Amino acid sequence: MLHYAQEIFEGMKAYRHADGSIWTFRPYENAARMQRSARRMALPELPSDIFIESLKQLIAVDADWVPSAPETSLYLRPFMFAKEAFLGVRPAKKVNYYVIASPAGAYFPGGVEPVNIWLSTQYSRAGKGGTGAAKTGGNYASSLLPQAEAYEKGCQQVAFLDDEGNLEELGGMNIVLVKRDGTLVTPESDSILEGITRDSILQLATDRGHVVERRSVSLDEWRSGAASGDIVGAFACGTAAVVVPIGRLLGTDFEIVHAGAEASELALSLRQELTDIQYGRVEDRHGWLTRLDA
Repeated sequence: MLHYAQEIFEGMKAYRHADGSIWTFRPYENAARMQRSARRMALPELPSDIFIESLKQLIAVDADWVPSAPETSLYLRPFMFAKEAFLGVRPAKKVNYYVIASPAGAYFPGGVEPVNIWLSTQYSRAGKGGTGAAKTGGNYASSLLPQAEAYEKGCQQVAFLDDEGNLEELGGMNIVLVKRDGTLVTPESDSILEGITRDSILQLATDRGHVVERRSVSLDEWRSGAASGDIVGAFACGTAAVVVPIGRLLGTDFEIVHAGAEASELALSLRQELTDIQYGRVEDRHGWLTRLDA
């Protein structure tokens, strides 16, 4: 039944701290999100304690694969898929759950640089009532062709709109807009994946006194706000890259340029604070870290 696309996964990292211990970041949030994805894809919901134990068991075997060089990590990929010898459209009665891992180098070895984003208007990532909020393979498969289109346009990532012209997310990251007064605005709908990195970054921003708005954001709002100077920048965030400033948004007949340093400095500052927590360089005041080699 593999070809009916009952598949879900998670993405997270194991970090080696200076004392050699190995930790991961907010795994209970990953476990809860995987349960939500399972519910949407008619798969069994893996209990959180089993999810966490599976990570610890993998590290017990593969601890030596967790690198110690600066900004490196062991990428962890828990996933579940239907595996039943049956032809028929119904939820599978047998599924497999695995965790695989791969050492990951620094995402930006030469330093974090602003990225260019291509706005896809021909293709959609997800629809209302669809699987957009689930971390399932089909959502990523549907982004591959428009991502290739973005590369052809000289962009590193692709952005999607919903059916009403509101911003959704990138092919694999969430979007945050930065207003002149320091307010952060991020799109919210039931067709957007609930990003754990985004949630963490916005919490750190709230701790600093920034106002955070989670709401529908139209493309027109971004364009007019950038033109008036009310929106001074934007950044993308996700597990792999953590945070990266958006330098330009390109469309078929327009371009938004964020050349000012203010928004980039805020994005990079939040990125530094988050990675300092993940690597144990500063206090984990929110209790986000879980030790995997204990």
